[in-house]
Amino acid sequence: MTLQYGHAVFLSYASQDAPAARRICEALRTAGIEVWFDQSELRGGDAWDQKIRHQIRDCALFVPVISAHTASRPEGYFRLEWAIADQRNQMIARNKAFIVPVCIDTTPEGIDDLPDSFHRVQWTRLPAGETPPAFCQRIKSLLGTTEETALHLQPHTTLQGAAVAKAPASRGWILVAVAGVLLAGVLTLKPWRMANAPPATPAVSAAPAVPGTAPERSIAVLPFTDMSEKKDQEYFSDGLSEELIDMLTKVAGLRVPARTSSFYFKGQHVTIAEIAKALGVTHVLEGSVRKSGNTLRVTAQLIRADNGYHLWSETYDRSAQDIFKVQDEIAARVVDALKVTLPAAANSTGRTENAEAYNQYLLGRNLMDRATPAGYASAEQAFRRAIALDPEYAGAYSQLALAEAYWSDQTGDGSGLARASGDAERAIARAPDRADGYFARGYLRTLWLWDWEGGGADLRKALALDPNNAEISQGYALLLEAEGDLPGAIEAVDKAVRIDPLRAANQNQRGLLLIASRDLPGARAAYHRVLEIDPENPRAYAQLAIIDLLAGHPDQGLVWLQRPIEQRGGGWERIAAALVQHSLGHDKESKNELDRITADSARFAAFQIAEIHAWRREKDEAFAWLDRAYAQRDGGMTRIKTDPLLDSLRSDPRYRALLGKMKLPQ
Repeated sequence: MTLQYGHAVFLSYASQDAPAARRICEALRTAGIEVWFDQSELRGGDAWDQKIRHQIRDCALFVPVISAHTASRPEGYFRLEWAIADQRNQMIARNKAFIVPVCIDTTPEGIDDLPDSFHRVQWTRLPAGETPPAFCQRIKSLLGTTEETALHLQPHTTLQGAAVAKAPASRGWILVAVAGVLLAGVLTLKPWRMANAPPATPAVSAAPAVPGTAPERSIAVLPFTDMSEKKDQEYFSDGLSEELIDMLTKVAGLRVPARTSSFYFKGQHVTIAEIAKALGVTHVLEGSVRKSGNTLRVTAQLIRADNGYHLWSETYDRSAQDIFKVQDEIAARVVDALKVTLPAAANSTGRTENAEAYNQYLLGRNLMDRATPAGYASAEQAFRRAIALDPEYAGAYSQLALAEAYWSDQTGDGSGLARASGDAERAIARAPDRADGYFARGYLRTLWLWDWEGGGADLRKALALDPNNAEISQGYALLLEAEGDLPGAIEAVDKAVRIDPLRAANQNQRGLLLIASRDLPGARAAYHRVLEIDPENPRAYAQLAIIDLLAGHPDQGLVWLQRPIEQRGGGWERIAAALVQHSLGHDKESKNELDRITADSARFAAFQIAEIHAWRREKDEAFAWLDRAYAQRDGGMTRIKTDPLLDSLRSDPRYRALLGKMKLPQ
């Protein structure tokens, strides 16, 4: 027997949320789904009450729109609708979906004034009512509808972009976002999620999967476990994994996700099969390291993910001096098992044979990950100790150059850039066939020295030597954007995303490039993927607000900036708030935010302060801050040709003069 419904979906909302509810309604209707969406200004009375009860009794799915408005209102007709739906839900089998809660802001799921049935299923987050096709498809699946479902034709608004959806817990299938590629219908274990979770322990659900069947010749190298007695050698075990990744990426025809993606699952209770599916690989290499004094035990095992079969495993008991031989032997066993060929001396040029120098190098790499002035300063010291032990250590020179450059950028001490240039030259002189020296010099020339010709030559040379390096592709995208080649920059960053899909910075850069290209829906999807990877990423919240601002919807943009203050990322969200509040006509609030940014972050945010003044059409102030950013070698200046927030300045002669000073093509 086929059930017949009056309307497929009943959409219930508070009057203040009508714009967001309308966006959800029209997205569903556009997808061919019938929706009951009452837009009457006057509610109540016996006739209306009977009509509502009839619609809720006959609908297939009940979608309550939850928000800060509904949480703050102790009374409202929507509460009557929710109570009726809750009563009907009690008569429906537990394995049959009926209640599909949708939250349009950051209201937490734990609020206690909702019907019990609203708590028994996971919520879908559709900020400001932005509704992606995936949510519509999920509703269709819950309804069991076909393409012949009647389209309920009524006037509708235009949808802006996409959002992240989360499926009810009662369903066995879940959609997840795809990092770095177009959305595809990929199945995984948990739902799309935008809930706030600590970024240090991201859930598997946050891991975007790679679509399609994983290639046979593909492998993820997981971080080796530190088994040392004092658990103080994690930097060493991580470094071993990273060195193996670097070696294997040089194998032609072998797909190897980059470090950030392979390390994404560190510390989580996740199966090999889940990791392999998320990373789009067929094989996984894992192991452990036990280091005590000069004694080293390394275990490694290669696993086929689809059946858990161990292709090989080995234990190496060696002295610490033999770590390089262990790396080579493990890499050789991997490529032999996968029937590929490891290039001769895949990682021998530029590395050291001094075990303690290598130890200091790995320590420096670990300290760099802190991304703070103190971390960069400590990393410099570690790399210098490595060089003191082996003055010909090219790899240490290239990393030292990057540490010095980042330290200089964060402290404002320009002497670091001069030292970085010299150390990059020393890295290249010692290993002219190694990519990282050219990358260090090319990145330095692009981001801070604005030597576009030299930076381009270096980065293209680095890509030729190491074409599967996501970091180099990301740096090359930065150069192309500075030169105004947005299609080329997007192509380069897309390559970085394919290699390192779970690195939020790659998706962030992709979002900026799509904003510059005026592809706001694409940029919106990129930042939703950032939040899939890192649910607390402050720049993603800020950029989503700016996307709404550029789309002409500053009121929607403000929704992204209403997180609890303890969860905000400070500067980025404050910058977005200054822009959005101005467009809403809240000049006092906008000025307050701008003053706080100027007082707190003038050294680090000169370019962003210029953006705010440009958006406020305060041209003199904007150019003053751009001149300051120029003098400070602010890395944001590489976006001066493409940033839409600077559009009001482009017809001013001072803008063309600034491009000339930077030697950028006009």
